[in-house]
Amino acid sequence: MTISFRTAVMSLAVAGLLSTPALADGSKLDEVLARGHLVLGTGSTNAPWHFKSADDKLQGFDVDMGHIIAKALFGDPEKIEYVNQSSDARIPNITTDKVDITCQFMTVTGERAQQVAFTIPYYREGVGLMLKADGKYADYAALKAAGSSVTISVLQNVYAEAMVHAALPEATVDQYDSVDLIYQALESGRADAVATDQSSLAWYMTQNPGRYKDAGYGWNPQTYACAVKRGDQDWLNFVNTALHEAMTGVEFDFYAKSFKTWFGKDLTPPQIGFPVEFK
Repeated sequence: MTISFRTAVMSLAVAGLLSTPALADGSKLDEVLARGHLVLGTGSTNAPWHFKSADDKLQGFDVDMGHIIAKALFGDPEKIEYVNQSSDARIPNITTDKVDITCQFMTVTGERAQQVAFTIPYYREGVGLMLKADGKYADYAALKAAGSSVTISVLQNVYAEAMVHAALPEATVDQYDSVDLIYQALESGRADAVATDQSSLAWYMTQNPGRYKDAGYGWNPQTYACAVKRGDQDWLNFVNTALHEAMTGVEFDFYAKSFKTWFGKDLTPPQIGFPVEFK
């Protein structure tokens, strides 16, 4: 029996449909909209990123990224259920759908990007140096010129000495086992500067106005982004749009206010006209 070309093609198409796995029920975007609130994974013990206020309210720059996304979803930045998680739970909670998204000062790496999908960056971290406002050294250039006369306090870490010497090759490096102690060393004069994350320095200076200053040099850059489950481009696109418009568009005032609150710095509004992304 001869089978026509048309019949053969139709038979193959039907067979293909029958053998193709069913498509996913829908995007996480649809799920979150139907639920009516965002489930955000973050921490609660690391100012200025995520920590509790005196009245036990979760706050910080990471938390504000959640507010941006919730407002984009529902027109209400408070429609969030928080999942308080440790750093080592950030990826597992995404892959097991315990959270819709994690915003928790998460450094983007190639290894992590194999497990989760990262959003566009919302902050660029790095190491910085903080000086006393009335101290002996004016800035980074003065610290470097002083060579081995300079002592830098830093949080204890196997990489701490190499990290400091990348910026100040001749400096003496004193390591301490808590963040409070590195600041105390500067305050007491045992150290000439503190080396730590620039966001931490900005927060500390914001909490102690006029007492300290940034030495004006940063190094060891790393990118912070939120993370979602792999394979859902609609959800990733939506979150990227929300964050992008907070940094460059209609929600810029909210992002800028948050940046000022936690880091003490005024942001220059996006230039009107030709999109800054393509410069």
